[in-house]
Amino acid sequence: MRRNQTSFSKLEKDYPVKQTVTEAEQTGRVAPYPAGYVKVMEALRLLLREKDFNAVTWAEIAQTAGVNEALIYKYFKDKRGLLHKVLHDYLEDFLAGLDYALKGIKGSFNKLRKIAWFQIDLYNKERVFSRILLLEVRNYTAYFQSETYDSVRTFSNIILDVIEEGIHDGEIRDDIPVKHIRQIFLGAIEHMCLPGVIYDKDLAPDAATESICEVLFPGLQKKAG
Repeated sequence: MRRNQTSFSKLEKDYPVKQTVTEAEQTGRVAPYPAGYVKVMEALRLLLREKDFNAVTWAEIAQTAGVNEALIYKYFKDKRGLLHKVLHDYLEDFLAGLDYALKGIKGSFNKLRKIAWFQIDLYNKERVFSRILLLEVRNYTAYFQSETYDSVRTFSNIILDVIEEGIHDGEIRDDIPVKHIRQIFLGAIEHMCLPGVIYDKDLAPDAATESICEVLFPGLQKKAG
C-alpha cells in the first residue's frame, strides 16, 4: 500500500476535531483535550482507514498530525495506549447517541431491536471503530483493565437493564439467566457483523437486525399462562 501523505488539513476536513484549548478560551467552555492530543488521535483514525494498526508507525502518525514524535510520547505511553484512547472516544460518542436513540421507546423488545440496529449501523458506517473493537484490542489483556473497557461495560449494562425491565414487565421469560440472554444477544450481533467487517462488505443493518430479532425474540417471549 502507498505511503500515506495526508496532511492534517485534509484530516480536519474528514474528521471535525473536538474543541481545543484555544477554542475553549474563546467560548468560555472547558476543553476536553489539548490541540496536539486531538490531532494525534484524529491522525490515527485517518491512518486506520487505509491500513492495519500494526502497519502504522509513530512517524506516520506524527507526519499526519503535523506534530513531532516527542509530543505523541508525552500524551500516550505507547501506540496501543493511543489506540485505546481513540476507541474510548468512539465509545463515548456511541453511548451518547444510543441514549438519545432509546428515548421514548416503550417495551423491552423494541428497545433491544433499536440497540441491535444502532450498533450494526454504527459498525457499518464507522469501519475504523468496528475494526478496532472487534479485531484489534481483544488480543491484549491490558485492554480488559482499561478505562476504554469500562465504556464497553457501560454498554453491556444498558442491555442488561433492558432485559431485566422486560422480565419485570412480563415480556421476557424469567427462567433463563439474564447474563446468558445478554451474551447471546451481543454474540448474535457480533457474529452477524464480523464477516462484513473483515472483508469490508456492507452489513445491511435493517436486514441483519430483522434476522437477529426473528431468531431470538420468539424464544425469549414469556408464554401466556
